[in-house]
Amino acid sequence: MEINQIHANLITTGHIHNPTLTSKIILDFVFSHHKPSVDFARRLFLDYNYRDPFLWNAIIRSFSHGNEPGNAYQVFVLMLVRGVLVDEYSFSLVLKSCSRLHFLREGMQIHGLMCKFQFGSDVFLQNSLICMYIKCGILQFGRRIFDRMLIKDSFSYNLMIDGYVKCGMVSAARELFDIMPSDVKNLVSWNSMISGYVKLENGFEYAWDLFDKMPERDLVSWNLMLDCCAKNGNMNLAQNLFDKMSKRDVVSWASMVDGYAKVGNVDAARYFFDAMPQRDVISCNAMMAGYVNNGCYNEALKVFHDMLGGGFGLAPDSVTLLTALSATTQLNCINEGIAIHRYIQKHRFATNGKLGVTLIDMYAKCGTIEQAMRVFEGVQDKSIDHWNAMIGGLAIHGLGYLAFDLFMKMERLSLKPDDITFVAVLHACGHSGMIKEGLVCFEIMRRFHRIVPKLQHYGCMVDILSRGGQIEAAAKFVKEMPVPPNDVVWRTLLSACTTRENLNIGEPVAKHLIGMDSCDSSSYVLLSNIYAQFGLWEYVRRVRTVMKQRELDKVPGCSWIELEGTVH
Repeated sequence: MEINQIHANLITTGHIHNPTLTSKIILDFVFSHHKPSVDFARRLFLDYNYRDPFLWNAIIRSFSHGNEPGNAYQVFVLMLVRGVLVDEYSFSLVLKSCSRLHFLREGMQIHGLMCKFQFGSDVFLQNSLICMYIKCGILQFGRRIFDRMLIKDSFSYNLMIDGYVKCGMVSAARELFDIMPSDVKNLVSWNSMISGYVKLENGFEYAWDLFDKMPERDLVSWNLMLDCCAKNGNMNLAQNLFDKMSKRDVVSWASMVDGYAKVGNVDAARYFFDAMPQRDVISCNAMMAGYVNNGCYNEALKVFHDMLGGGFGLAPDSVTLLTALSATTQLNCINEGIAIHRYIQKHRFATNGKLGVTLIDMYAKCGTIEQAMRVFEGVQDKSIDHWNAMIGGLAIHGLGYLAFDLFMKMERLSLKPDDITFVAVLHACGHSGMIKEGLVCFEIMRRFHRIVPKLQHYGCMVDILSRGGQIEAAAKFVKEMPVPPNDVVWRTLLSACTTRENLNIGEPVAKHLIGMDSCDSSSYVLLSNIYAQFGLWEYVRRVRTVMKQRELDKVPGCSWIELEGTVH
């Protein structure tokens, strides 16, 4: 019988006024996995003034454990308004909903009510409070409750240890772990502590020491230590651990794939990937990322295609698509990028995050700036990264005025740019000969947004002045920089001196560069070119002789083209 028919039957027969019958129907339906049945139970419940706390708790639980946890708090408030007796279970359920939604204010109100109704000493509820405060990011409140507890169980300790670990306070977690009574210290405690050290840059030795002292280990323990070895590049030890494991899961295999890929051994990574009894999306992502990070872009896309229709039977997630787009961008393969974009659209992946940013970047770097702009315009909630990617894309294409206009639009919309935004805008101004606009941007960055310029920003300004033919101003700017110029800044100035045939500034700059890095041939070549422009062939010969003596060769130029989907 359909729900509407049941409802109609209850009304026509008068059974709708039978609280015993309707209560049974509500309890039967509210725990169903069928959403319309759950909704019917909630509607039936709210239509009548039930007094049974068990029934109220069942409704609150359906919300706190479901997709609408915020409604659990509303029903709890209604329960109080109607004068229904609340119990420990009512409080635990509403605290769970506050934890899930990070409702700190509401959670604190519940805490106050617990004290008022004298439930403050219940261990289960105290643990629920600790959990709520930790989830809301107020760790000190959770610790205050923990310290006041007369009885602490293993869950109490584990909540605090896990909270400290997730906040990066590993030392505080270790202090608590060390004073934890042996009768409540369990596998969860050990694993939480190890996971904290795994996340630390210098935590390997501490993690290994704990792992070695564990009275017993489970699969989580082994996987944590395996991941720690892999992240530290200690693949010999990781291999040793892997071989000793009596039981392995997808995480174990994926750690080996990821570890070998990160140390550059993609063949070993592929061996483990192929040997996996069962693959998941995470392991495919690890293999793809390994290929991309080691320059094997076609191989990364092959794994992606295998996921789509090559027998893996796995649906790519956003991480997969990001990695595939990265490989596509490196290969400059626009057709592959378009296909991935269509997949994103077909499966309704959100583009207001990293995917949208990567799509804009891919289209811009693959030469389709118009499509990059379409993607940008189609993103509803743009982040600063979307704006940066679009401005950077326009800069690549030499569309400096459009990039500058987009930046000024950001200013009109009161969007706060970051240092990357200004690198992109200044780069665009430099490539379009926009000296005035570049100077304006530099001043806006310093005076209005209070962003301290970095070496990249100074380098862009040198490029802007140099490309505009203001060699003397560029040289003066370099001398007055508050940070030491690097070789890129000096080389930018030297390149401009070569183009503008300025020997007076170019010669000392070139000699300074050669003194900084005598193994870089480009400085020698630029100096040689300046001498050649002025017909100083004896100096040209000397520079070339020094290059030959130091076995420095001019790096030949090269380029790539795409023909019929293949990059050559």
